[in-house]
Amino acid sequence: MINPKDYPVSLTEVYRAKRIVGQCLKPTQLIHYPALSSVTGVQVYVKHENHNPTGSFKIRGGINLMHHLKAAGIEGVITHSTGNHGLSVATSAAWAGMNAVVVVPQHNNPVKNLAIRATGAELVEAGATLEDCAAAVDDLCLQRGLYSAHPANEPHLINGVGTEFLEIVEDLPDIDVMIVPIGAGSEAAAAGTVLKALTPRCEIIAVQAERSPAACLSWREGQVMTAANETFAGGFATGSAYALPFDIYRHALTDFVLLSEDEIYQGINAALHHTHQLAEGAGAASLMALIKLRDRLQGKKVVVQMSGCNASPEEIATAVKLPDYPF
Repeated sequence: MINPKDYPVSLTEVYRAKRIVGQCLKPTQLIHYPALSSVTGVQVYVKHENHNPTGSFKIRGGINLMHHLKAAGIEGVITHSTGNHGLSVATSAAWAGMNAVVVVPQHNNPVKNLAIRATGAELVEAGATLEDCAAAVDDLCLQRGLYSAHPANEPHLINGVGTEFLEIVEDLPDIDVMIVPIGAGSEAAAAGTVLKALTPRCEIIAVQAERSPAACLSWREGQVMTAANETFAGGFATGSAYALPFDIYRHALTDFVLLSEDEIYQGINAALHHTHQLAEGAGAASLMALIKLRDRLQGKKVVVQMSGCNASPEEIATAVKLPDYPF
């Protein structure tokens, strides 16, 4: 039996994942925003992955991974996360009738912790960073005999996430630019796998936090790099790029945008004001990246991925106090 981590990432497998994911999820909306398009000069479309049951795109990968683990006779899974990946694994495991343990940093987003516990999964708090959590997973995995589901180095996760981009191409086949956030990198890898095969002229632009820039540094240097990991935005909070997604997105990305912490908060504000949607820091970052790049994207059809909506009350309160972005 093939090791799940040795499975191929490919367009064929994304289509296979579409059948699996489609049994649990409906396609999310791709909405054109005329007012936002008018003020930016860009034809803006938002892919609302925040409308998924867990409030994030990651549930797609979780469903696909649990399907394959269940078929292989695996009964329990453990992972580490700052929230959305963990919630995806916990929810998908519950739907598949599997046990799940999710290791999160101490002082993690309480909204995400509450949601993870609500699935019936065991929540373990360990260390200050995602890297500390990874070490705790290694210990618990050996003690309990669970399958360790990595947040990024899992082909079934990437193939599952790729179903989002199949939906985008079906709705907007002449897309010019796709903007996605990068934390662990599964989404950028999925975008590259699908869009470069189906719409090869489409530019793929990644966005990340200045205070957690490991993926950006890795892309610029052409090798996996580590970096400081200090952003408030959980979706960006990783101190390293990861080998499997990096090997895919390193060749697929056109450009990379780094956002300051203030700009990430401004993105949450812009999402509320212009789309009437609640987005977390990484979830709104693609919209902020578009705003920063609007001069060079004039007239193009740009899809902004709103990756998640699980912001803490404190993050929302900070964002809503900001003035509207001065176009």
